[in-house]
Amino acid sequence: MTERLLWRAFDALAVSELYALLRLRADVFVVEQNCVFGDIDGKDPDARHLLAFAGETLGGYLRVFPPAGLEAAAKIGRVVVAPACRSTGLGRRLMAAALDEIAARWGAVPVELAAQAHLERFYASFGFVRCSADYLEDDILHCDMRRGA
Repeated sequence: MTERLLWRAFDALAVSELYALLRLRADVFVVEQNCVFGDIDGKDPDARHLLAFAGETLGGYLRVFPPAGLEAAAKIGRVVVAPACRSTGLGRRLMAAALDEIAARWGAVPVELAAQAHLERFYASFGFVRCSADYLEDDILHCDMRRGA
């Protein structure tokens, strides 16, 4: 099955793409992880969206925010891979594409993310370093991580 990685600004998302990404986020973050939270947080219009299609099905997604200010970091969030696409390397391809996009758009800037604590080693493999203690977010253990410029 052919995999397609597509970058979209919010205003360029097709209705079907927006529906697919909101459904994937809800299926994983709300239903699978049993976490009731406001996923539609008002930040999507400011983000660039990376959609990973396996055939016609959205298999993975993340969003990226530009650095805000002179010494600010770019941010990666809402990293999600559909259950059927896990253990295929899709998560690694999404993260690599996000870091490439950040470097191409904004140069050598730091990058931050809030990681589910059990995924710390995954993000560390991309050069991210923990920069906070564990904390609960939506009843899931998280930690903040940062990758230098």
